[in-house]
Amino acid sequence: MRHQLPEKLYYSIGEVAESFDVKPSLIRFWEKEFQLISPKKTQRGTRKFSAKDIEKLELIYTLVKERGFTLDGAKKELKQSNKGTLDVLKKLQKIRQELLRIKNEM
Repeated sequence: MRHQLPEKLYYSIGEVAESFDVKPSLIRFWEKEFQLISPKKTQRGTRKFSAKDIEKLELIYTLVKERGFTLDGAKKELKQSNKGTLDVLKKLQKIRQELLRIKNEM
């Protein structure tokens, strides 16, 4: 489950990794494996992830970590999914987060 990040234009790889409770090396690996992730890079090569990048990472995280897809399976799913399917997945993720928040408050 992803932890909420404060609203900013760009996030460091450390912030992104911490929000997903994974190591930065996994974020870099997913960046190489999935072409849809393309963070901006500074002249020094520091990655800066936008909110859109994080949404894409959240889809990958959901497919691989929560639903048990292989990397190849996740790639195929992302290619086959049209925009509508991805929007539904995002909405379901938000509903799940809200239900977990409510559960934790009880």
